[in-house]
Amino acid sequence: MILARRIILVMVALGAAGWLSWRAWGPQRANEAVLLGYIEGENLYLAAPVSGFVAKVSVARGDHVAAGAPLFTMDEASLRAQRDQAAAAEAQAKAQIATAEAKLTQSRATAAAAQAQSQNAAQDLERYRSAMRANAASVSRQQVDSAAAAAANAAGQADAARSDVTAQETQIEAAKAATQAQAAALADVAARLGQLAPSAPTAARVQDVFYQAGEWAAANQAVISLLPDDKVKLRFFVPEVDVARYRPGETVQFDCDGCAKGLTARINYVSSQPEYTPPIIYSRSTRDKLVFLVEAIPGDATRLMPGLPVDVMPLP
Repeated sequence: MILARRIILVMVALGAAGWLSWRAWGPQRANEAVLLGYIEGENLYLAAPVSGFVAKVSVARGDHVAAGAPLFTMDEASLRAQRDQAAAAEAQAKAQIATAEAKLTQSRATAAAAQAQSQNAAQDLERYRSAMRANAASVSRQQVDSAAAAAANAAGQADAARSDVTAQETQIEAAKAATQAQAAALADVAARLGQLAPSAPTAARVQDVFYQAGEWAAANQAVISLLPDDKVKLRFFVPEVDVARYRPGETVQFDCDGCAKGLTARINYVSSQPEYTPPIIYSRSTRDKLVFLVEAIPGDATRLMPGLPVDVMPLP
């Protein structure tokens, strides 16, 4: 009898423990009344286009910054030297244009004079030849030959003057092209100088600061990462029997530990591909269920941290 009693007591104790375990870890009403999900964020990584020392960091990890707020500044010494060099090269190219244009003016005047002299020499030669045809005794052969030589020499000088004008014009075009190239180089350096002190493109939370003032950062290596307010979103999962009610533009209510009450988010994406509930968030009542991923943009994301679990109220 004593042994039987002990067996009965052990069985009752095991039954009670099993019932309590089922109540603790079994299906819960809270799990059935909400959709489970979490907060996710898309970080921005801000870097400088050139390598150098970090001169100043204007924010700290965890800060919330407004759009346009300064973030950090890289040392400008190297790029300032490049800018000054490009500006000097541009000024030199412009001076070469001015010099070439002055020479061109002189060359054009010389060419005009040579052309006029060539025309006069040609007219003199024609007069001598006409006079010889009219009266051979009035003009000597030597005079005609001298006039012909003078006309040929004047024509050659006119051709040379025109060639010099063409060469000066070509030189000016080359100088103008060089000036444009130097201006482009100067603009590029100026643009990179402007990128050495980036500002926040939108309101955001400073997620991390990778370099401090005085440290060397390689080109395009992130110095600061931001989590923009408009890049924070809810990701939750809707059973396939209910997904038809969830459409972009619909508003859902959600809750999370330590959050304010009455938070809402607007659905912006509903996946077309079904999946099984991810094991990191399943409840015992929803595991092994076929679900669809839904994403929504919260109305106020300033205090929502990526990875934070949320409970989303189902749509009616």
